Amino acid sequence: MLRFIVRRLLQAIPTLFILSILVFAWLRSLPGGPATALLGDKATPEKVADLNRVLGLDQPIFLQYFKFLGRALTGDFGNSLVSTQPVGGEIVTFLPATIELGLSAMIIAIVVGIPAGYLSARYRGGAIDNGVIVLSLIGVAVPVFFLGYMMQDVLAAPLGLPSQGRQAAGLDATAITNFAILDGIMTSEWDAVWDAIRHLILPALALATIPLAVITRITRASVLDVLNEDFVRTANSKGLTQPVVRRRHVLRNGLLPVVTTIGLQTGALLGGAVLTERVFNFRGLGFLLAEGIERRDYPRLQALLLFGAVIYVLVNMLVDISYGIIDPRVRVR
Repeated sequence: MLRFIVRRLLQAIPTLFILSILVFAWLRSLPGGPATALLGDKATPEKVADLNRVLGLDQPIFLQYFKFLGRALTGDFGNSLVSTQPVGGEIVTFLPATIELGLSAMIIAIVVGIPAGYLSARYRGGAIDNGVIVLSLIGVAVPVFFLGYMMQDVLAAPLGLPSQGRQAAGLDATAITNFAILDGIMTSEWDAVWDAIRHLILPALALATIPLAVITRITRASVLDVLNEDFVRTANSKGLTQPVVRRRHVLRNGLLPVVTTIGLQTGALLGGAVLTERVFNFRGLGFLLAEGIERRDYPRLQALLLFGAVIYVLVNMLVDISYGIIDPRVRVR
């Protein structure tokens, strides 16, 4: 198993290197550039040229890239053009909010999606199956931002849930890790824990809709495929109880496509978080990225896009490793 993990880690290195080149080249190709963004209305050709010299942007592109890569490997992504703070520090500050939101959304999607998909396959053609299919189609079709606004208008007031922010003023827990719920638990500030959970409910539900719908559909399709396999019919003919057949044969063999889907959806959560965090004013990496796009904050965009790419690659690597745990045959490939 260790050899399998090391092989996957080594395969990730060239992928990340190519992604860093693509991110760097794409940002350098955008119109305007950092100097124009910094100078704003005062930008003249002379001032832009002077600032480019100061920032080193007049150097050959390959030299700029290797300087950027060298700094990035040490955790130095430069300073934000908006806040003038180190971008690495901003990521550390805002990352816990996105992790809380993304983790909550994926827990909802997995806990609800896998059982719903299984029940839909088990009662194929029935009322449960039809209901699950309709709801999953709606979940995929409705944009996250629209659903977020709908939740604010329809659910927030009747359920007494906050529709903006991460915590109410004056109820923040003593900051230790910047994870609002965890900090509240560590300091026994239970009012802060409950307030953080209440602020998390609506944005987590909004962000969970697409992965929930996708996981449900993939689980249903995978379980239907497995139910038609010969080994399932053989297990039934041998007199094994239905719980044993479902647990040992159907669910385990149907998990591989589902695990792939969970990994891909987890990696894609940052894209959904941009809209969700803006709608609910939930200040995480998505909020930071949206502000960077609006203000053309190139150092921040560069760091966040590269960070998102790293997360996506790592998540997919974990998916490969989980394959090896679920199905030992994968390890020999």
